[in-house]
Amino acid sequence: MQVIKQLNDEKVFAIIRINDVAEAYKRINELIDAGIKIFEIMIENYPQVELLERLIKEAKAFFIAGGIITERRALEVINIGVKTIISPIFQPSLIKMCQNYNVTVITTATTPNEAYQAWKFRVPLIKIFPAKDMGAADYIRDILRPMPFLNIIATGSILTEEAVSYLDAGAFAVGIGRDLYEHKSFEEIQETVSKLKNDITEFKASKK
Repeated sequence: MQVIKQLNDEKVFAIIRINDVAEAYKRINELIDAGIKIFEIMIENYPQVELLERLIKEAKAFFIAGGIITERRALEVINIGVKTIISPIFQPSLIKMCQNYNVTVITTATTPNEAYQAWKFRVPLIKIFPAKDMGAADYIRDILRPMPFLNIIATGSILTEEAVSYLDAGAFAVGIGRDLYEHKSFEEIQETVSKLKNDITEFKASKK
């Protein structure tokens, strides 16, 4: 599965939830230029589907369709070339549909039981949200202690300087949203991403 390799390499992805598609496109390209290679684009309306299709065709990064709840919306994004979907819920019929289309599906869990149920349905990556509100890195560590076989993605109001603490707790990858780009100039985005990637590089080197 391409997304697993991508996330294993990068360890971080940007979460984009911007209603204005022109602004979203601008911010995404600024983040790409700064070095971000994986994006979750939250899909709430059809213009965002069209934006995602444009981004996939430009192929400057790896794009995931986020916020997918219904099978109808899942089919829309699958038809434009999406290879990975993130759903904020655990819905067996949506999981089976994605598996039938050979599309990677990542479901969201809050509790250890929800994460385990997703694993039983062969969900390869499980998004823990809201990780910070539930206890931050310690919560990820607590979930993984009895279930180290889970591939957990930590998301939910995580700051760039906190990313390594989640990876150190055992998270497979970390999703960061507004802290990467909101109220930041392009130069500030570059500085933020550069420090984040350096921190992750140092963390990975320390684990070898």
